[in-house]
Order: sequence, then structure tokens, then C-alpha cells
Amino acid sequence: MSWQAGVLHHHGGPDAQGAPAHDFSTNSNACGPCPDALQAVQQADATRYPDPHYTALREALGAFHGVAAGRIVLAASSSEFIHRITALAVQQGVVRVGVPLHSYGDYAQAAQARGLALLRRGDEAVTAPGLQWACEPSSPLGRADPVLAAWRDGQAALRVLDCAYAPLQLHGGGGMAPWAGVPAMPPGLRCWQLWTPNKALGLTGVRAAYAVAPEGADGDVQALQALAPSWAVGAHGVALLQAWVQPGVQRWLVHSLDVLRDWKQRQLTLCLDLGWAVHAGSLANYFCAQPACADLPAALAALRVSGIKLRDTTSFGLPGGVRMGVLAPEAQDALRQAWLAVRSGAQPQESDTP
Repeated sequence: MSWQAGVLHHHGGPDAQGAPAHDFSTNSNACGPCPDALQAVQQADATRYPDPHYTALREALGAFHGVAAGRIVLAASSSEFIHRITALAVQQGVVRVGVPLHSYGDYAQAAQARGLALLRRGDEAVTAPGLQWACEPSSPLGRADPVLAAWRDGQAALRVLDCAYAPLQLHGGGGMAPWAGVPAMPPGLRCWQLWTPNKALGLTGVRAAYAVAPEGADGDVQALQALAPSWAVGAHGVALLQAWVQPGVQRWLVHSLDVLRDWKQRQLTLCLDLGWAVHAGSLANYFCAQPACADLPAALAALRVSGIKLRDTTSFGLPGGVRMGVLAPEAQDALRQAWLAVRSGAQPQESDTP
């Protein structure tokens, strides 16, 4: 969790105890960091400001997506863009925001911070005019988002598809195909696309994101640029995004997905062996499970002492569950050993962080 303006935000990753030795709580690519992307970030020139207009970077990202550079909006992070486009929605008179039933908390937090009504998927008016969010693969369940089919109706709305996990999609079954090195959107879908490549490249500490505007949204692009802080993306974020579009980086990513598929199957088997119920349908490098445990918070705290962190899904609206990023076999074996020790009542042993 992190604290901001009196609000507790639940996140995976390092916490007050430092970095876990085996961190299942984030969805970062466990094969990372991508060597070429890491080298680019390490060699970034931090002695100078980036181009405030990000001219070359926007051209490169536009070419990668097959759109004009003018449709690219840079952002400090996906969370920063979520808040910025919510501010734009308020300027346009939007009074309600539609979000998936289970989703990243910043969609709701940005809306509630501005006094907007929140409609969770399933409400009648969730596809009515306003600001609408979708995510595929979804978080935390990793599933296809059925609202994308309804979005093809051409209804006027400010719609954003969060593509954070599109490059980490391992299996087909939704509107988007498994990642093959180039962006491929479902046909006929007119919406904003929000991209955060740091997860796919195993470099989540580098904060940088961008959005691709739908065709004909020039006014919204200009309005979002006007709402942006100066130099929203620093030199290291620029280096990450420039590396993202390179063929060698994409080849590494595609190869890593083959490894993650094998690791995911092994991790699913582990969970079933431990007697955990697994939520079916995940297309991505993570999934949710329900451990067989009467006091899950206490068990997770004991695992954390052992150097293992899992993401409690209560804040996603799934009490009693955990979201698990797919990790390497050695981490899975450490989880098995620690869980069996916790269940037997053995005193957890503190583990060194990596």
C-alpha cells in the first residue's frame, strides 16, 4: 500500500519490509529485465532535459502503431494519464465513470477524487455517455473484457482501453490476440489506447507511458497536452519507450512469452496441488487463486516474513483470494515450501532479498 492525500492505495511490489525475494504480487515479466531495454535506460543522458515536445519519440511510437505522431500523448505513467483524462472528462461535463467490476483501483480513485459517480460493470448505464474504462487482459483476473464488443456501436463517449497487459497476453480467447511483436487492436474499435511497456520489459521502476488517440480526436489530444505538466517523461522513461519499439526488444519479448507459458502451467499445477482454487480464464502472465486458508491475511504476513509476497485481491472486490504473477520454477518451489511450513504451524524463516 502507498499513502496519498489520506487515501491508502493497494499495490504489489516492494513495501516497508523492502523487496521480497520472491515477488508474486506484481505482473512484471519475470524473464526480465530485457537486456537491450535495460542498457538503453542505463545509458540515458540524465544531464539534459528531454525534448519537451518529444518529437522523435512520438514519431517512433506513431510508426510502431501505424498512426500519425500527432495521435500520441506521452504520460508520466498510466496512473498519471488516468488522472489526466479524468480531469479532461470533468472539463467536458462528464458526471459518471464506468469501470469493470474488478479493476485497477486508480480508475475509481481518479473519478471519486473529482466527485464523479462510479458505475461498475453490470450497472445498466455503464455504456452510457461518460468516461468508460476497459482493460484486456483484465486485472486481476487476466480475462477478456466483454464490453469491447459493445464499444463497436459507435456511441459517443470518452472510452479508454488499458493495454497494460496486452504485451503479456499468453493465450488467445479475447478480442486481442497473443502478443506477436506488434500492436494489433480488435477491428472496428474506436477508443483511446493506454500503453505501459515497463511491465512487459521487466522494468517497472521506470515510470513512462503513452496513449494512442482514436482518429479524429485532435481536440482531446490538444486538451490533454494542455493539462500535462512540463516534461512529463524524464530521460530514462524516454529511453525505455524508444527501446520498446526496437525489433530486437520485441524479439526478446516474444521469446519470453514462450518461457512464461511453461512457467504458468507449472504454477497453476502447484496451486492445485496445494489445494487452492484457481479462477479460470486468465490469458495473461498472472491469475487469481483462492488459498485453502481460514485466516488469509495472517498466512500472507507469514509468507512475507519468509521473503514471499502475494497480492491480496480484497481491494479488487475478490476477498479471500490472491493475484499471482507467474515466476520462475525456483520461486514456485520456495512458495510451496513456505506455504507448507505456514500451514503446519512452523515458525517462518526470514529470507534474504535478491
